[in-house]
Amino acid sequence: MALPTPAPDRAAVVTGASSGIGAEIARELSRRGHTVVLVARTESKLESLAGELAAAGGTAHVVAMDLADRTARSTLPDRVEALGLVPSILVNNAGFSTLGRVSDADPVSEMAMVEVDVVAVVDLTTRFLPGMVERRSGAVLNVASTAAFQPLPGQAGYGAGKAFVLSYTQSLVGELKGSGVTASALCPGPVQTGFGERAGFSDEDAKEALPAIMWVDAPAVARAAVDGLARGRMVVIPGQANRVGALLASVAPRSLLVPVLARNHPGLR
Repeated sequence: MALPTPAPDRAAVVTGASSGIGAEIARELSRRGHTVVLVARTESKLESLAGELAAAGGTAHVVAMDLADRTARSTLPDRVEALGLVPSILVNNAGFSTLGRVSDADPVSEMAMVEVDVVAVVDLTTRFLPGMVERRSGAVLNVASTAAFQPLPGQAGYGAGKAFVLSYTQSLVGELKGSGVTASALCPGPVQTGFGERAGFSDEDAKEALPAIMWVDAPAVARAAVDGLARGRMVVIPGQANRVGALLASVAPRSLLVPVLARNHPGLR
């Protein structure tokens, strides 16, 4: 199974493309000849990346929007169509995490996280997938996390949301068999992208809790993601240590695992 063939009227739609893994996936797809539509809140960052890709010989379009806004989000397919493009690849990468105990959480922040990490994935997949199936060509990459394989005290909503994304994508794979459309869940371990700072902890805090062997840089994660999607892999976990860790976490007794995770999480110190 291969990715849709790049063409002038086809595009890969990448959410959360202004930085981190999303930006690297956009770069990787552009290097492979795909026109990309960059979606995120910060227009200036998207324009900078679009300029970089154009300078390297690629084609990129910018759609600035807040994916937590349901009304704005619902316009994305029309905005892609208005560019004269057919969405052949959808990358649901946008997401963020809160930090700390649920008992101390801000309900507004928690619901915004679920809106972007979970609801937006379902919304955009539901909007873009029918056209791909009708054309019998397309690919969906949903970005989850190795957190999907275990509870995550200190980031309870984030871990649960990524578990949803993993299960949802695996179900899509079953539904899409024989359709000409592929779906994959990307489950990276720790990546130095600035993601942690938004959640409220530094990379240094994370590195104290997570062994150095688990860290994979963002360009390598992007290459693994696009390679895995092209090969029709249901789940892509970059890094051997993370693959082993995800397996062990998924089978470990929760009565033993949860106290260890809670003790080591920087958000519960």
